[in-house]
Amino acid sequence: MKYFPVLILLILSTSLSAQSDGKDLSTSYKFKEVIDKVSRYYVDPTDDEGLTETAIIALLEELDPHSTYIPADELQAAQTSINGSFVGVGIRFQIMKDTLNVVATIAGGPAEKLGVLPGDKIVVVDDENIAGVGLRNSDVREKLMGELGSKVKVEIQRRNADKNLVFNITRDKIPVFSVDSYYMVDDEIGYIKLNSFSRRSHEEVRMALGDLKNQGMKSLIFDLQGNGGGLLGAAHRLADEFLSNEKLIVYSEGRAQPRNNLRSEFKGLFEKGKLIVLTDEYSASASEILSGAIQDWDRGLVVGRRTFGKGLVQRPMGLSDGSEIRLTIARYYTPSGRFIQKPYDDVDAYRKDISQRYLNGEFVHSDSIKMPDSLKFKTLITNRTVFGGGGIMPDFFVPLDTIGNSDYYSDLLRGGFLNTFSYAYTDKNRKDLLKKYPNFKKFKAEFSCDEGFMNEFFGYVQNEDETLEKNEEEYAVSETAIKLRLKAYLARNLWNTNEFYQVYNATNEILNRAIEIIQNKEYEKVNLDH
Repeated sequence: MKYFPVLILLILSTSLSAQSDGKDLSTSYKFKEVIDKVSRYYVDPTDDEGLTETAIIALLEELDPHSTYIPADELQAAQTSINGSFVGVGIRFQIMKDTLNVVATIAGGPAEKLGVLPGDKIVVVDDENIAGVGLRNSDVREKLMGELGSKVKVEIQRRNADKNLVFNITRDKIPVFSVDSYYMVDDEIGYIKLNSFSRRSHEEVRMALGDLKNQGMKSLIFDLQGNGGGLLGAAHRLADEFLSNEKLIVYSEGRAQPRNNLRSEFKGLFEKGKLIVLTDEYSASASEILSGAIQDWDRGLVVGRRTFGKGLVQRPMGLSDGSEIRLTIARYYTPSGRFIQKPYDDVDAYRKDISQRYLNGEFVHSDSIKMPDSLKFKTLITNRTVFGGGGIMPDFFVPLDTIGNSDYYSDLLRGGFLNTFSYAYTDKNRKDLLKKYPNFKKFKAEFSCDEGFMNEFFGYVQNEDETLEKNEEEYAVSETAIKLRLKAYLARNLWNTNEFYQVYNATNEILNRAIEIIQNKEYEKVNLDH
């Protein structure tokens, strides 16, 4: 059975080659013919649909690393981050001790409107017990998501309540936010963190920009660390907020796709003022389009580490059974003509590229990056040297921060103990915490992970995993990092993701370097388009 995908792929490849040579062969017929013969004559019963899907996956993998197949039953989940919404009840949840816990409700969502609260435990859905039955995240989504306007009945255990509370929730569109956080770093520097490029991203960023400008923002740090991309159109519109005068933002072209130029079209909200884009090795695709355009036009600086290197454009193409392929149809180029895509001839090496960069020392020393002269380009205003052929090279390199790392800290992270303890602590002490810290500003300034708090944490870890003993030496190395993450999780549980980052960013070395560049006047020393 395991040889059939390879066989089918070979047949498809042969047929396609024959077609390209002008031979009169019907690829689709030949493929159908093989499936039919396998189905009728193979020694064991076969799953024809499964074989077909496996062959499609194998075929696309032969093309490039980013052409993919998405089965019909996975398509909705795959589209959620891109569409910027889904249909559900509007909660952020966590499964702890085999119980569904409400971490937060989405503002304006149906659950919040009916009075569901953070800390509630959902134990019954549509008269079916879901507590203590091995619940998984996928099960939760299946039970709580559904058709727009449909109803779901949930029973909730609430702390100090005498009996379960029953809610009949009407499912509605729930926004998926791509702006994780935005706030003022100081009186003049604004900060925005974008996690993806979705249909909502432009609207969200404009709202953030407007709010920050009202607070006195004169310089902006736009954080694309870890942002794997998304919609080309979103990257185009967001870049337009920073670029003026019909500037070329990106162009794409492919064998069946003529050159398509995307230019700035409208008056952006931040066309003037100091601008720094933060990147790392996981910033990809649309993140590279935006950072490349900013760099090529000398509009701002890129600070961090070399980006992923994805310069291929995929088009979603629906299939008759509701599934979808996302097929690479073009390459995209930055305004200076840089092709950002890193080589992918060796697929295995492509997939290991990030870890290889680490082994090569690139994350620690910028001079470990070797770029040939053939990949040198010039920015369009001041003729600064920039590079193509494998991601966006930052103007200011920031090494990977390994201070504070230890095996003990890694074990705590992998086991999820920092996250789960923070939730359990918040759930137990929410009322007292909010009484003592009625707003985030007071919490950020005054809350500390004192000895009593940490002893409770260590006791929790020991109770959850007897094999994970506190290593005093390693804890001393990671103490600051552990306490900071615990405090950040508490901030998220008490308020939201925005507050999480305001705490957690204290040790964000790339962000801190960007702040330094602005505050220490290094920005002015770079030859930019002022």
